Amino acid sequence: MKKLVAAASIAACTALISSQTLAAGCSKWWGSGGGYTDTRHPILLVHGLSGFSTIGGLIGYFHTIPMNLCRSGADVKVASIAAFNDSEQRGQQLANDINNNRYGGSKFNMIGHSQGAPTGRVAITFDAAKNSWGNGRIVSMTSVGGVNKGSKTADALNGAIPSNIQGGVAAIANAFGGLINALSGSNNSQDALGALKTLSTAGTNDLNTRHGYGISSGYCTNDRASQVNVRGNNIRLYSWAGTKVWTNVFDITDPFLGLTSLPFKGEANDGLVSECSQRMGQFLGARDANHVDEVNHLLGTRSLWHDPVGMYRQQANRLKNAGL
Repeated sequence: MKKLVAAASIAACTALISSQTLAAGCSKWWGSGGGYTDTRHPILLVHGLSGFSTIGGLIGYFHTIPMNLCRSGADVKVASIAAFNDSEQRGQQLANDINNNRYGGSKFNMIGHSQGAPTGRVAITFDAAKNSWGNGRIVSMTSVGGVNKGSKTADALNGAIPSNIQGGVAAIANAFGGLINALSGSNNSQDALGALKTLSTAGTNDLNTRHGYGISSGYCTNDRASQVNVRGNNIRLYSWAGTKVWTNVFDITDPFLGLTSLPFKGEANDGLVSECSQRMGQFLGARDANHVDEVNHLLGTRSLWHDPVGMYRQQANRLKNAGL
């Protein structure tokens, strides 16, 4: 079973690259000022493991989501960081990019999917440290399918890859990550084994000792802070979760996620992350979505009872109403 889980995990990740979309960042459409998603600060979307902003200007990680936010008032940026690396390194890179004005000179509402959630929490720490008291660039962090308490799939993979072939597996994954970065116009260092370790339960628990914003004291307890103050910066924290693995008979990623969900042994999960692990800050609820549906892939193929684009639009409106 461990070999099946390993193979399915790789296939599920690579399947994310097979859609076409208006995926790069965009500005609010003409005449949309004051609209439903017109937040005070731009939205910065942060991809997860094996992710990217846009490849060749055509293929996007967040399928049609930027466009659907911009059409009613939002300004949207899409981060481009290492496809494979540990969350500490990715978060530091993201904070550097923000403070080097790679995405403009604004403050940001971050929305991170999968590993993008712990990456964003790390970025909060480094961003606050880079700026004078109260002048950080991050005003909110939203976790979507976030790996906030680790992943049992990552735990299984860590135990399934024999030590004598780890180097070869890492080399292949790093090369794949390098290809993704090259096609997306980036040049980020890759560390696939580091990514796998940081997404494990032990790795994430270690990360949370330094960047545990909005994380509960127990595995599935409800003592999560919905707002934190980091060096004078008040940061709002939100999350929502996917808890349905099989969502559409026409979605080719569902069988792979069915295999990667086996380590959860019946616990509610999205195919790669448990519901309890996905919770952070103010929890906005669980949806009929798997890990791929959460970013509106593949090509918007999803459950009839879940609208992933609508969730991002609702969150933008929530941020707008909060003055963010």
